[in-house]
Order: sequence, then structure tokens, then C-alpha cells
Amino acid sequence: MTSHRQGVLYAVAAFLIWGICPLYFKLLAQVPAGEILTHRIIWSCVLLLAMLLAGRQLHRIRAALRQPRQLLSLTVSALLVAGNWLLFIWSVNNNHLLEASLGYYINPLFNVLLGMLFLGERLRRLQWLAVALASTGVLIQVLLLGHLPWIALALAGSFGIYGLIRKQIPVDAQTGLFVETLLLLPLALIYLFVIADSPTSHLAANPWPLNGLLVAAGVVTTVPLLLFTAGARLIPLSTLGFIQYLGPSLMFLLAILLFGEPIQPAKLLTFGCIWLALAVFSLEGWQRSRQRRAA
Repeated sequence: MTSHRQGVLYAVAAFLIWGICPLYFKLLAQVPAGEILTHRIIWSCVLLLAMLLAGRQLHRIRAALRQPRQLLSLTVSALLVAGNWLLFIWSVNNNHLLEASLGYYINPLFNVLLGMLFLGERLRRLQWLAVALASTGVLIQVLLLGHLPWIALALAGSFGIYGLIRKQIPVDAQTGLFVETLLLLPLALIYLFVIADSPTSHLAANPWPLNGLLVAAGVVTTVPLLLFTAGARLIPLSTLGFIQYLGPSLMFLLAILLFGEPIQPAKLLTFGCIWLALAVFSLEGWQRSRQRRAA
């Protein structure tokens, strides 16, 4: 198998898992979102530590922890990703998966804007058109439904800023995620064992299938990220850009076909504008990639 094909398989597997993970969170609908988040942090930290020990990579953790500036950046990124996880879990289990999927459709366009604002990148003509179409979609929802799609914008914004910060931290994905979960671990443990007082917060009283699902939060969090990282190293960003729409597309289908979330005409218009914006954005990226190869 060629490295390119292997990279495509890794990326498809990552976005496939991200796309169907709402099915997993629906199985935990009786567990408050905050508790699910704490389990996601705790068991991801345990799993990543085991992987780093197995790979004899503990020196990377020590190097990251010894740099105060890097540690501060990872603290900020940890809080952002925790907020993103919490909002996504809440959205799934409160029947807002459609709006969550819209957020992950918007994310690539939001990244373009962040690149322009913070990295000095210049938007090309078709990129401006894509951003304008996406903005039109949001404006349609505001005018016709009377409110901002705040879940979508918060998910796109938190994940976009998280990516911007992580892009500037010289640490690999596995070590970075472990340090982030390690920084969040004390808060997660205090919340779960001191503050939380729901029927599911007392692990010893839970049925073992439920505790098994809660422990699986570490796998659901860590495995797709590692697959994504492996795939991103082997395939061009233009190819990765096309594959990334698999995740929100699966979420959209799950919301409509399986969970029965209603989609008003205004929301459909919003999605139509976003999909058109992404088509323009992808076309521009594909054309630019061809020009680079030709040169």
C-alpha cells in the first residue's frame, strides 16, 4: 500500500469516527454533559500516558513542562478544547446536532479568517467569495429565525482558535494532548469526586456497562486524533480538506435521519449557503494545488 493511500485511509477513519461519535454520546444521554467531559479528560490522560510510556517518549513531556511560555499556551488551548468538547456533548444530548454539524462545516472558513487576522495571510478572491457566502448563510438565520446560530459559531470559534494556538506550539499532537489533559485532570477529578452529585457520578453504584462506556471516552477522544495526525503527515492539505467534510456530513445525516431533528427552511438556506461556500473554497484550494504541482 502506498503512503498516500495509507494517509487517505487514516484520515477517512478519523473523520468517520468524529462523524459517528454522536451515537456514542447518545448512549450516555442519562449522564450530565459535565460528567462525560470529566471522563473524557481522565481516561484520555490515562490512555495517552500509557502510549507515551510504551513508546518511551516521556522526555517529550518533561521538555514541554519545563517551558513556562509553552505551558501557558497549552493551558489556554486545554481550556478551549475542553469548552469545545463540553458544548458538543451538550449539543448532541439536547438535540442540537444539526447546529453542531453547521459549526464544523464553518470551521475551515473560520480558519481562513484567523489566518488573515493573526498570521498575516492574504485572502484570495475565491476565498473572499466563500467567506461572503458563509456570512450570508449566518445572516439568513439571524433574519428569518431571529437569533444567531450560537452553538455553531462557538464550536467553530473555539476549535479554530485552539488550532491557531496549537499551530504555534512546537510540540507533537500526542504529547500536546497529553499535557492538555494533564493540566485539566485536577479540575476533572475535583468535579467528578467532590462537586458532581448525580445518580451516575457514583461510579461504584453504576452498572458495569455504563462505567465501560464512560472509560471508552478516552478511546473516542484519542484514537481519531492520532489517526488524523498520521493521515495529515502522508497526504496533501488539499486532499485532507475534502475529507474533513465527511465528519459534519455524517452528523447532519444522523441529526435528520436518525435523531429526527427538525430542519426549518431558514436553516436549510443557511446550510445551502455554507455548502456553496465550501464548494468554492475547495475548488480554490484544488486549483491552487494544481498550479503548484505544475510549477
